[in-house]
Amino acid sequence: MVGEARAPVENAERLWMLCAEALRNQVNEATWKTWFDGIRPSWADDDHVVLSVPSSLVKERLESRYLTLVRDVLADATGKHLAIRLVVDTDGAGAAVEPARLTPAPRDGHGDRAGEASTIAWPANEQAEPAQAGSVEPDYTFDAFVTGPSNRFAHAAARSVAETPGTSYNPLYIHGGVGLGKTHLLHAIGNYVRDNFRGRLVRYVPSETFLNEFVDAIRTNTTPAFKRRYRECHLLLVDDVQFMEGKEGLQEEFFHTFNELYQTSRQIVIASDRPPNSFATLDDRLRSRFMSGLTATVQPPDLETRLAILRSKAGAKTATEHSDVLEYIAANVKDNIRQLEGALTQVLAHASVYGQSLTVELAEEVLFDLFGSNQPRTITPKVILDAAAELFGFNVEELCGTSRRRPLVTARQISMYVFRHLTDYSYPAIAREFGGRDHTTVIHAVEKISTLMKEKRQIYDQVNELMARITNGG
Repeated sequence: MVGEARAPVENAERLWMLCAEALRNQVNEATWKTWFDGIRPSWADDDHVVLSVPSSLVKERLESRYLTLVRDVLADATGKHLAIRLVVDTDGAGAAVEPARLTPAPRDGHGDRAGEASTIAWPANEQAEPAQAGSVEPDYTFDAFVTGPSNRFAHAAARSVAETPGTSYNPLYIHGGVGLGKTHLLHAIGNYVRDNFRGRLVRYVPSETFLNEFVDAIRTNTTPAFKRRYRECHLLLVDDVQFMEGKEGLQEEFFHTFNELYQTSRQIVIASDRPPNSFATLDDRLRSRFMSGLTATVQPPDLETRLAILRSKAGAKTATEHSDVLEYIAANVKDNIRQLEGALTQVLAHASVYGQSLTVELAEEVLFDLFGSNQPRTITPKVILDAAAELFGFNVEELCGTSRRRPLVTARQISMYVFRHLTDYSYPAIAREFGGRDHTTVIHAVEKISTLMKEKRQIYDQVNELMARITNGG
């Protein structure tokens, strides 16, 4: 019996040895040491893998950000998709923990879980705290949100909802153009509630994910579980609600979810690129409910706000010594915070990898290469994928496929980074263009390339070459 009990532990150790090196090659050293280095294998059989982690913080971070990456590496090593369970082991002993029988969530045709907002269904007595169950991005907080005249009202409304959920403004409806901070505010509300209201279940979901899970629940006859997932939470954050337009079945389901939450004083926060009365094909019942609470608009930031955002991102030393550079960037990137931050990243990375001084002249050169003329080329997914395939020597099918060969993974991650900075596509939308992956894969890729651009000249040059080909049509 001892030998039988030991076998799954030895299996886990062998499997993790195979996977650890592959994982380490796909994240930077700081990420590895912070989140992965403390993982210890505890159990592995034909269906499950149990990994011990040193703290609840590490567990939460891995589940919210890196679980898809771990799952993909395990799938490469075993040839199948295993249910992954993370358990907190504070003493570092890595004691064997046999998993309870899990029912894996439905998967799409690419082996990923259908939708990004779902969580692993652990047994009730071993489940993560409800307040940690939603896929809220921990870096998006109120402290990290720069306010100005263009967003002050929306920020104040979001803060009020976070401090008194279910009582201040319900629902809160935030709308504005792409890249202006709506998603940041949704996550900031989620983080505040998670940190200050112990035991509250917070769930963030893009409406496209809500649709995917709804369709999959119907297909797999798991509709009751789907309904519970969203109707039992205390705070529901719904992003890109404009995606529901024209989808009658989805609107019907969300109408009932909305009613259930509202009638039990659960907080609902919605973000969209337009106000409720601008939807041509939105159910009147939903329209009236969206308009029944508080509507807040986010406008493009003024020059002072843009400067404040750049100072926040650049750090105190850079902001003090190179204020002229930040002023130049703020004056030339006006309508999209995402592009504003991307422009700063490009300039700082160029100065770092080429050892050049940070000057206005350098910013002029980099921003011209980045944005080209005042009449930009129409950039579509096909334009980006075709240019990436040509630059890196792979075909589009390989870029969007499942192979994890090192050069191909890097090319795919650079393409995702460029996709994020040259288009208005959300993380789930980009993931869909790359073969229907999980949106956390795109988040990981964008963060990794942002870091590597400042460290490796080759990565910086490849990013800029791809952007130049796309924007200039070369």
